[in-house]
Amino acid sequence: MHGRIQDTGELRIAPVASAAELDRFVRLPMRLNAADPNYIAPLMMERREALTPKTNPFFAHAEVQLWLAVRDGRDVGRISAQIDHLAPSDGGPRAGHFGLIAAEDDPTVFAALFATAEAWLTSRGCVRALGPFNLSINEEVGLLVDGFDTPPMVMMGHDPPYVAAHVEALGYRQIKDVHAYASRLSDDLPPMVRKMVDRGPPAGVRLRMLDMKRYDEEVRLLTDILNDAWSHNWGFTPTTEAETAQLAKSLKMVVDPRLAWYAEIDGEVAGFIVILPNVNEAIRDLKGKLLPFGWAKLLWRLKVQRLKTARVPLMGVRRKFSRMRRGQLLPFLLIDAARAQARALGYQTVELSWILDDNLPMRSILEAAGSSIYKTYRIYEKTLG
Repeated sequence: MHGRIQDTGELRIAPVASAAELDRFVRLPMRLNAADPNYIAPLMMERREALTPKTNPFFAHAEVQLWLAVRDGRDVGRISAQIDHLAPSDGGPRAGHFGLIAAEDDPTVFAALFATAEAWLTSRGCVRALGPFNLSINEEVGLLVDGFDTPPMVMMGHDPPYVAAHVEALGYRQIKDVHAYASRLSDDLPPMVRKMVDRGPPAGVRLRMLDMKRYDEEVRLLTDILNDAWSHNWGFTPTTEAETAQLAKSLKMVVDPRLAWYAEIDGEVAGFIVILPNVNEAIRDLKGKLLPFGWAKLLWRLKVQRLKTARVPLMGVRRKFSRMRRGQLLPFLLIDAARAQARALGYQTVELSWILDDNLPMRSILEAAGSSIYKTYRIYEKTLG
């Protein structure tokens, strides 16, 4: 990662070029959001790995630059700019991405950060900027614009209400909204859906849990279905083999095979659902640190105390099956099977996210299954130059 320092009066925009600067970059939102009771500091170890080329395979197909805004020796803001060479072209002018935006409530800071990121993208041939993506569209996406009154679930963002106004004041316009749905497990499925799933799987359809003895193969199956099922979604970028391996490694610590279900049609794996324990619930008071006692607290809360909340980050059905009746039943059967296990394990609330605003088939499935929107994240676009 490299760049040049831009000075704006007392404000200095400096590229992140060292491990110490990366630590400052990661820690900044913790200070900015210290007074927000719903902010949860991410684990420093996880954030360092996500933002380091040696440990995040995203960097193998992307150019990335991080910056800090510094005023009078104090960090007051941060931003990233990135160009993902696997991101699809929609036939329009070349687009780059911005992300990881966090700053004090000061329009001067936001203006300087975005001017620097936009200049970097423009110098590399980009004429549009989209974001926020932290860093990939397959990771955290969007800026929180509704739902500030609850903490974020695992792998979801949380932003102060003032950020959206500053971004929009710089000429960024909404291009997509994505939603997080919430489902209370104490509520049964709506009667029509309950009647349908109680009939059981149709002939040739089989549901099964994830097989930990074949874990790596199971994750490869999952990403293969994901790449197929989501291939026509807006902004879809396929998951690479290296990213699949990284996903397998990162999920293994927290995935519970009782909460990961596959559906087969005539012996072929056709769909899946994964519910992840909401690790944010377990790390809420750790302030990003696992040492000296954080590991013990985390493991105790995950294994002994048990969590009450969870998230569905991944669900999909192969496209060739989604057009037939048996395939159209799979999301409801998978949701019901996973919900039943989650309820038996003591979970109370499950989030299903993120869901594109115009993904009407998936929204219809979730709403028919009794879920409702409780957070909205916005993706912005701006024409550069």
